[in-house]
Amino acid sequence: MINVIQSSQRYHAEHGWLDTHWHFSFGDYRDPSNMNWGALRVFNDDIIHGGGGFDLHPHRDMEIVTIVYKGELRHQDNLGNTGVIHPGEVQVMTAGRGIVHAEHNNSPTEPTHLLQIWIIPRRRGNTPRWEQKQFDPQSRVGELLPVVSSGDVPQTLAIDQDATIYLSKLSSGRQVRHALAAGRKAYLFVVDGKIELNDTSLSAGDQARIDHETHLDIAAKKDADLILLDLP
Repeated sequence: MINVIQSSQRYHAEHGWLDTHWHFSFGDYRDPSNMNWGALRVFNDDIIHGGGGFDLHPHRDMEIVTIVYKGELRHQDNLGNTGVIHPGEVQVMTAGRGIVHAEHNNSPTEPTHLLQIWIIPRRRGNTPRWEQKQFDPQSRVGELLPVVSSGDVPQTLAIDQDATIYLSKLSSGRQVRHALAAGRKAYLFVVDGKIELNDTSLSAGDQARIDHETHLDIAAKKDADLILLDLP
């Protein structure tokens, strides 16, 4: 089963400094029928305008993944971590028993485009932690590049959940395949371009919630950037 939710069907909010699309119930968007997809709890597609950002705020018992596509995002937290996430970099933050952090556009004028993903952990009360890593943008070209996993996939950032996040950049005409184990779900989002997923068309901003499929054939009909989550 592949359930496609088109870009225009997503919840959209404009807060002046923030232009955001929320894929699941979040903030002041309340929808009990749209709380999660498997272990995936939040998928926010954010554009933070120059000088904008989220001031210090708390989280707990969530694995938070941030991927920057354009611009730069500045991070700081109460563990003493500071850093700037650039395009091609991925950040993971285990909120665990409690963490306080802030995120701001690192530029006073240029926008930052990012995806922020929250995954429900296997255990509550984990030790809070933060980590980020640069992935060569060329390594995702024509491939499904794993960037986050439970720690069992080499060279990935680790989270406390049996979930894997893949990034891919496909030129028109290229195709990749992903096998899904029995009982697994998947979630695919088209950041840019146009693809066919098992003969189902998706364009930029579209998402697919996938269940009871044995494999995913992803073919670019137009140069495409995408993210795929393999989930419990």
